[in-house]
Amino acid sequence: MSFLDRLEFRYGKYAVPGLIRYVVALNALVYCLAKYNFNFLYLLDLDPPAILHGQVWRLVTYIFIPQFGAGLLPEWFNTAMYLVFLWWIGNGVEQALGPFKLNVYYLIGMMGITIAAFFFGQGFSAAILNSSLLFAFAQFYPDEVIFIMYILPAKVKWIAWFTAALLLYHVMDGGIGYIASLAVTFANYLLFFGPEIYRNARTRQQVAERRRKFEAAKVPEVATMHECAVCHRTEVTNPELDFRVARDGQEYCREHLPKPPGAAVAAS
Repeated sequence: MSFLDRLEFRYGKYAVPGLIRYVVALNALVYCLAKYNFNFLYLLDLDPPAILHGQVWRLVTYIFIPQFGAGLLPEWFNTAMYLVFLWWIGNGVEQALGPFKLNVYYLIGMMGITIAAFFFGQGFSAAILNSSLLFAFAQFYPDEVIFIMYILPAKVKWIAWFTAALLLYHVMDGGIGYIASLAVTFANYLLFFGPEIYRNARTRQQVAERRRKFEAAKVPEVATMHECAVCHRTEVTNPELDFRVARDGQEYCREHLPKPPGAAVAAS
């Protein structure tokens, strides 16, 4: 039994089932309040100086700030699609991990974002936290297909890889602080899935090494099984030949097969 399993055994009763559904519901509520007064969001975001001055609610409330999507479609529609997608992947991860482990996963992600904000000055939003949830979903359901805007089919693992590529793209101009921030922000993903990814990588490496050794030891396709010790013709170069092994242990074609000793006496 792992350490996390022991924690679940002792404290699993305190887990919040359907955690992401509550997060989505509060995101929707905050969106509606922000449409009435956008300045309301400034009371919820993760602001380290404000937290140090006693506004400790910001350690939690920033996860309720939705992503205000922009594009060809109306903003409210993009936001609604984002929340529906978050609800969907949240339910999927909870079915795979269970309520307690999902709670721990999300909590570690929140702690990572807080550390990144206080120690590295990175103002990550809840979108990064939800990206770690997407990566967890892709770990369990990589080939699940969704339709972007109800039109374009895409596997979840493709979306996860694209999201990871966007994050890594900013490494080039983000510096060491950004890299360290990403590391602590995705500590939940690394702690939950890092060992499995490492084991799978080692297994693939070992399989590739065994395959390479097997291919190297394999008899080439052009190798022959019969070769005359005199003329060196083979069954490949001369398929019509018949080969025999003589008393000396060498293989000969019938034309060069040594005569038995008694044959020379009989001929004389």
